[in-house]
Amino acid sequence: MKVLIFNGSFERKENSTSHRIANFFKEALEQKQHEVTVFNLGNADIPILDVENWEAPESVVAMNKAFREADAHIWLTPMYHGSMTGAMKNCLDWLELSAKEPEPYLTNKVVGMVCWADGGQAMQGINAMDSVAKALRAWTLPYCIPAVRRLLTDPETNEFTEEYQNKFNLMAQLLSSTSVPQYSFA
Repeated sequence: MKVLIFNGSFERKENSTSHRIANFFKEALEQKQHEVTVFNLGNADIPILDVENWEAPESVVAMNKAFREADAHIWLTPMYHGSMTGAMKNCLDWLELSAKEPEPYLTNKVVGMVCWADGGQAMQGINAMDSVAKALRAWTLPYCIPAVRRLLTDPETNEFTEEYQNKFNLMAQLLSSTSVPQYSFA
């Protein structure tokens, strides 16, 4: 199975929360013999969607290809003002390029979601991602991970806490074993 990990944060440091979570999932899924691609928004050079000009740059074409070729996704984002990052939503908006394809957008893809916040409000980011995933015709994993940032890591070791390691491993396991009904618009 091909899995795309969509890191919707602009954090570029390898020890940032988003990169550490993406790497955890990458390792867990590779251990299950999946082909894993990490799409880091901070390095992607995706411009703002301009509906007046549909000429997509190569970065957007490559992004569309990677998103549509994957069988499953894990979306990661810090919560920003009650939602996912605006740049993450912009990337997903660019999937409009596939609107006229026989299977547009993210048809028949499974998406797992992780959002973290400084307080206990990360579920708002999950709800925003869930709405977009469903609008793009994806199936959302019924298990999501809203995380409280200060509880993600052990202050002494700076490693993910056992609680969050278990949650991440459960999501990887569920994503690996989930099959979805295939539907077509033909």
